[in-house]
Amino acid sequence: MPLSWQFLLLLCTYLLDSRLVFMTLHREGSKIMIFTFIGLLVFNLALTPFLSENPITRGLIGFFSILIFGVVVQFFRVPNRKIEINDGQVISPADGKVVVIERVFEDEFYKEERIQVSIFMSPFNVHVNWAPMAGLVKYAKYHPGKFLVAWHPKSSTENERTTFVFENSKGSVLVRQIAGFLARRIVYFVKKDDQIGQGDEFGFIKFGSRVDLLLPINAKIKVDLDQKVTGKQTIIAEL
Repeated sequence: MPLSWQFLLLLCTYLLDSRLVFMTLHREGSKIMIFTFIGLLVFNLALTPFLSENPITRGLIGFFSILIFGVVVQFFRVPNRKIEINDGQVISPADGKVVVIERVFEDEFYKEERIQVSIFMSPFNVHVNWAPMAGLVKYAKYHPGKFLVAWHPKSSTENERTTFVFENSKGSVLVRQIAGFLARRIVYFVKKDDQIGQGDEFGFIKFGSRVDLLLPINAKIKVDLDQKVTGKQTIIAEL
């Protein structure tokens, strides 16, 4: 079988995998996925004349090509998740692992002490960001900056980031998207004075990174350090 057909067959097999059947793909990945697919297909077709008598090598190249494409595709997956709305609960805005739970002084908006809960998003986590609570977007600001590794202590204040404050009758929560060493583009879809529902998508961080939540001091934290959390599902705190 020609290498190009092997490649396409493997592609179809991957896209029919059960992990993607119940998900959609984010529009932010459209160009990257298309260019990756075209690039790999051209690469495979270009090698076909030189590998016509070596089916094992053709098969390996086809396998690794689809593997690379599959990794790129999974960066942009959007799972279909239901949510039970509760104005008094703060849900996780991202998939990942809790890497920080500490009391800090928040000096960008509140100018007071808050409880910081930070979620590290690996390159293999879902990269969509969801609103942790319903309400008014009280504040929204983009900050250019560095690209330190996401777990660096200064990444919250020195890296490229966006800051949002969501507010309703139960309280106010600051959410910060932080770029990391690999995440070189933060995307957000809301602006100041927008109304947003709990669990609505407000942004996307390409290739992982970190999301900080700055919660009221009297908030009841419901997660532990190193706990894995699921966006729109895990309850981070109660206000």
